[in-house]
Amino acid sequence: RRHVTRAAMLRVRGPSSRGVAGTAYGAGGGGRLAVDNPYTGEVYCEVPLAAPEEATEQVARAAAAGREWAATTTVQQRIEACDRFIEEFEKIREQVAMDVTGQMGKPLAYARGEVDGMYERTRGMMGLAQAALADDVLPEKKGFVRRIVREPVGVVLVVAPWNYPLLTAANTIIPAILAGNAVIVKHSSRTPLCAEAFARAFAAAGVPTDLVTALHCSHGVVEDVIADPEVGFVAFTGSVGGGHSIYQTVARSRFIDTTLELGGKDPAYVAVDADLDAAVSTLVDGAFFNAGQSCCGIERVYVARPLYDDFVERALAAVNAYQLGDPVDSRTTMGPLAQADAPAFLHAQVKDAVARGAALLCGGEPVTDAAGKGRFFAPALLADCNHEMDIMMEESFGPVLGVMPVDGDDDAVKLMNDSPYGLTAVAFTADDERAEALSRRVSCGTFFQNRCDYLDPELAWTGVRDTGKGVSLSVHGFRGVTKLKSLHFKR
Repeated sequence: RRHVTRAAMLRVRGPSSRGVAGTAYGAGGGGRLAVDNPYTGEVYCEVPLAAPEEATEQVARAAAAGREWAATTTVQQRIEACDRFIEEFEKIREQVAMDVTGQMGKPLAYARGEVDGMYERTRGMMGLAQAALADDVLPEKKGFVRRIVREPVGVVLVVAPWNYPLLTAANTIIPAILAGNAVIVKHSSRTPLCAEAFARAFAAAGVPTDLVTALHCSHGVVEDVIADPEVGFVAFTGSVGGGHSIYQTVARSRFIDTTLELGGKDPAYVAVDADLDAAVSTLVDGAFFNAGQSCCGIERVYVARPLYDDFVERALAAVNAYQLGDPVDSRTTMGPLAQADAPAFLHAQVKDAVARGAALLCGGEPVTDAAGKGRFFAPALLADCNHEMDIMMEESFGPVLGVMPVDGDDDAVKLMNDSPYGLTAVAFTADDERAEALSRRVSCGTFFQNRCDYLDPELAWTGVRDTGKGVSLSVHGFRGVTKLKSLHFKR
């Protein structure tokens, strides 16, 4: 039997109403969703799930709000509204950070940092909006006026994940609003309160009622929403299987665009001329931050053979320094895993690697903290790995890292490209020409030199192969949330 503490009960949601006072639709006609705290195991929050007819009403109201928004505001006014959104979000930031921690287990200090990161990303997209949404004015042609304008697509459905519930959602919410659309946020069943936070802050910022709303619902209702003709774009971040499901659902009845950000198995190469201290500290952080639950986290490292032993020794010391514990405690540097099945999955990957010859240097099994709480996985470093091991080929999405030696650039490139995924890749090298050459040979969406696991809002965020399709961030991130119209006037 679940035990609900008084603190948890304060986060239980009753029937929601629309508008400023409520940010999600439905009186629970589709049932209720309970979310457990990954550290305590207790219920952290409950939310009502929308029935199909409630979701249909939500889409209709969002579409009406979007038409009003597009017709009555300029790009500059929408930029100002997003600025007010940040001001309003700041008023609830501590509760939102607590909710992120309570729902998915991220240390509170890092949840607070995610709020700041979301602001940075929002401001970045605000700064790009005027240029990204400007008309294309063609060269003068006597007797004619010709230009290409960008119009909103209508209602944008954002199906957001739990691992970075604020950052990933903002990738699409902000450009969609700037472009004149309405947004419905359907967050992961692990982090439903984060969708409500966006809706509350936008409502308080003075945008039309129903312009940004949260939708809590089943997968079946999501399919109904996608089929609604008022929905003009779907952005999904999640698993490869989930991406296929969304893409197939769209294709069955619609010709709208989608952005699918799916799996990753991001590689790093430590070249023979690398700054070893910088490589170790950056890559260990890139692999284990957020307990390894990062789409662009480093999951495999290839080290030039002359540096291999030193790299492994220093990386082991860095991994052993992580402190597992209560995510609210400021001393904790690694929280519990969000999903209940994750520890067993990771344990199976580690055992497979060891059986195939990898050296497990630390961790590698499900654990609790000193208080006996939490679904933790002891951070694992595995040396002498190879591509016969699942740990080097299949997404882990947890605090495990496989390392193997390589004999130079050609060997590294071959192994980095030997993957069904392609989100980011990184090379640590002091040679800028080497980095440029490697960037042309490695197949991925973003190639880093001497850094990793960071999204610059002015750069396109995209991937190749099973990592998905489409793009977010940068001026190109506005493409999916707008449609082109050509104007051809004879004067």
